[in-house]
Amino acid sequence: MTGFAARRGTGAGHAWVWDLRSVNGKGLDLRLRLPDWIDGLELAVRAELQKAVPRGNVTLTLKVMQDGGGDDGVFRLNRRQLAAALAALGEVEAAAVAAGVTLRQPTATDVLTLRGVLDQSSETQDTAPLRAAILADLPGLLADFAAMRATEGAALAAVLAAQLDRIEALTAEAQREAVARSAVQADTLREAVARVMAATDAVDAGRLAQELAMLAVKTDVTEELDRLSAHVAAARAHLTETAPVGRKLDFLMQEFMREANTLCSKAQSLALTRIGLDLKTVIDQMREQVQNVE
Repeated sequence: MTGFAARRGTGAGHAWVWDLRSVNGKGLDLRLRLPDWIDGLELAVRAELQKAVPRGNVTLTLKVMQDGGGDDGVFRLNRRQLAAALAALGEVEAAAVAAGVTLRQPTATDVLTLRGVLDQSSETQDTAPLRAAILADLPGLLADFAAMRATEGAALAAVLAAQLDRIEALTAEAQREAVARSAVQADTLREAVARVMAATDAVDAGRLAQELAMLAVKTDVTEELDRLSAHVAAARAHLTETAPVGRKLDFLMQEFMREANTLCSKAQSLALTRIGLDLKTVIDQMREQVQNVE
């Protein structure tokens, strides 16, 4: 489910800014952008996020500064990473020469921006107090995040409830139309049978009755309408649950669409076909919204 939270904090001689946002996903995908010079921070933050967010594509960014403004820490040259980066650049240049490709010579700035060449570390060797202060601030961020998601969820539940009301109304309309269609079909069948009986004496009455019964079964939509009503009740029950119900609702959407498709195929009536198409439209719109439910 969509969510967002931002928070500022201070402690251990530093200030920091959190930025936490998420969109819905089938599983949990955490993307953390944290200062790597604070020992043990990423593991601790990841563990807390996994407890708080069971599903979604989640991005968390933390910007840490010295209290009162300033840089995150002291930049230090990682000589081993620098040597590895220069060796890699040499291999790339050799391959380019062999291929007849001319490359622009990298500048010192280009080299310094390569990952790992510059280590950003705290001025103090012990980052434990800072880590503790940051982790103590994390529950507040998660609480803000949960509150925003709850607000988003309430709005989404209202949209889904309105769509269920529409499906229920269309189902009731289809039931009334099916009753009206039955009377028309009965008259049409009687007229057709009368014409056949008048045209020939070779008609097997038993066989004719059997064919008429099969035709009636093939065009009966009672079961489809009953199942649509049952699905509406099940979906409403899911909307009142506190546990994640996104997968359950997604499955129900498939069942809704299956019944609407069958209704259209059995319609034998322009009015009933129109209702079936309206049902498919609402169900498809609801399915799009369900993708945002955790």
